[in-house]
Amino acid sequence: MNKVILMGRLTRDPEVRYTQTNNTLVASFSLAVNRRFAKAGEERQADFINVVAWSKTGEFCSKYFKKGQQVGVIGRIQTRTWEDENNQKRYVTEVIAEEAYFADSKRDSEGGASFENTFGSSISESSEFTTTSEDDLPF
Repeated sequence: MNKVILMGRLTRDPEVRYTQTNNTLVASFSLAVNRRFAKAGEERQADFINVVAWSKTGEFCSKYFKKGQQVGVIGRIQTRTWEDENNQKRYVTEVIAEEAYFADSKRDSEGGASFENTFGSSISESSEFTTTSEDDLPF
């Protein structure tokens, strides 16, 4: 099973490009994901994870995600290799986003101070743009 669930802050706005073969939208971005624990007396560390979102999920991310926003991503890990222009073999590991969510609370996105995270609007490869209100959440 290959399933990844991440919540973190965007380190930059999503970068959009289109494939040459069939003009499919691809959005790329990086998430700063805090590690669960910090050593005593040290700041909490973060991992910077590259994420790629295709088609409708990529369109959603490129349209609504901005640098600094906290988001949730569900997807899978993928590795790939290629040779660069100097014939050096290159490797990359990235998360392919299958679902993407807003994770900031409404107060956070409006500039207020809140530590509560709620998943608001989301998009997945198998759905159209959907919006879920906080009243619809089961918790």
